[in-house]
Amino acid sequence: MNSHTAQTLDRIIETLPQRYPGPGGALAVLKDGQVLEAHTWGFADVEARLPFTPETMMLICSISKQFTCSLLLDLFPDPSVLDADVARALPGLRDDVPGILALCHNQSGLRDYWAQAMLCGAPVEGFFGPAEASRLIGRARTLQFRPGTRYSYANQNFRLISEILESRTGRPFADLLQERLFSRIGMPHADLNADTSSVKGGTIGYEGSLASGFRPAVNRIHWTGDAGIAASLEDMIAWESFIDRTRLDPQGLYRRLAAPQTFQDGAPAFYGFGLGQMTLGRTTVTGHGGGLRGWRSFRFYAASERISIVVLFNHMADPRAAALELFAAMMDEPARDNPANPPDAAMAGRYLDPQTGLAVRVELACEGGARIHYASSPEPLHAGPQGDLLGGQTRLAQTPEGLVLDRPRENVHGQILIPCGGAPTLDIEGQYHCAELDATLSCVAAGGALYGAFSGDLGQGAMQPLVHFGADVWLLPCPRALDYEAPGDWTLQFLRDEKGQVTQVEVGCWLARGLQFLRRLP
Repeated sequence: MNSHTAQTLDRIIETLPQRYPGPGGALAVLKDGQVLEAHTWGFADVEARLPFTPETMMLICSISKQFTCSLLLDLFPDPSVLDADVARALPGLRDDVPGILALCHNQSGLRDYWAQAMLCGAPVEGFFGPAEASRLIGRARTLQFRPGTRYSYANQNFRLISEILESRTGRPFADLLQERLFSRIGMPHADLNADTSSVKGGTIGYEGSLASGFRPAVNRIHWTGDAGIAASLEDMIAWESFIDRTRLDPQGLYRRLAAPQTFQDGAPAFYGFGLGQMTLGRTTVTGHGGGLRGWRSFRFYAASERISIVVLFNHMADPRAAALELFAAMMDEPARDNPANPPDAAMAGRYLDPQTGLAVRVELACEGGARIHYASSPEPLHAGPQGDLLGGQTRLAQTPEGLVLDRPRENVHGQILIPCGGAPTLDIEGQYHCAELDATLSCVAAGGALYGAFSGDLGQGAMQPLVHFGADVWLLPCPRALDYEAPGDWTLQFLRDEKGQVTQVEVGCWLARGLQFLRRLP
């Protein structure tokens, strides 16, 4: 590393705690398996004044998924021998049952169970334990797409893997992780921390900001293979060193995890075995982020450069952005701005994706770009060279047939969006029931405004104002959820019979879509 790169890296590290403010954090930069920089700052518990150190335990959240898949490949080099175990875990599923690899690659077609929990009335900071998880996962009767054909994030894919490994071996998942992975890799503190209400060593996760103040985040969720592991910076450095040390072994765990995957039609998949594949400039990296209420983390490995970056926060700042800054410094590349071409204003508007039944909103941004509201959070777009709009996940193009949506990472190509307009229809009051989830949607008029809420055996959700989107299409906001990553707006598409009477509503968000709620007669 030359002196200019070293100075740039030092400057970023020195100022990073101020630019991503919060109670505490940790980062590491490795090259060729060796630590170049390891830095911690702030406090693991601000009230107890417990300092953040390299040994401080953190919930690494969804980074857990790659360890779950590592354990799977270590125990069962041919994971497909567990396909029948998946079928036994989903006894009520009427559609094609996904194989174990479809779970590993988020190609199962299962709807995310944390999103569905909100449809069953789960309170924002409520308790969700193994019994609730088993009951909700066991209700699956239908899929949102045929296994292997598309990508959609579903946490229970990895919970199911961990439970299948326990059943097959007769050993607790925590013991398997310790014996088969952590002790062999040299991760001295890493452990399963399934009960997220507390963390080993007393680290606290925080919500809030400098303006509003930081407060301890409340977590009452029981996680397993999907997001249940806690680790320290020291542990994560050991993992990155192991990755680099075994990079040339054809049967090395991380090499198998990071192997390119495809969909059933042969199209390249950008997610597999709990790892996402990303391109930073001209460099391909593999990694994953994680987030629970109060906890954010991100790590990746650039195999061609033999560079690893790890960022851990016990607050809600963006660790991915921080990691990208560190990587740009290592590559001695300036931060790249998107082209300044103005977007085509004609693309802005409201649309419906007919394949998923989801609302799509494209809006111009004051900074000169655009945003698409489609998945869990808005995605920034910039004008491309062909007059299209481009983002990390999305391409929008205007064609004679209409506005076309491409999301290659999900294997979605050439989807023509339907313009969505029309006056609000107010005859949607009533109750609607989903047999698959045994959940109820209540639509109520209160003083001239329409409100909606879900309820079920997990509780009674709070009433939210319904937002008119188009003729017979409304949005039910879900800004907070049981898990930190809220589903976003639920799309409510009301359907009518030949007499024009509303008979049902199709409910969905990007994480869980295509659920049918039938109107209950008065």
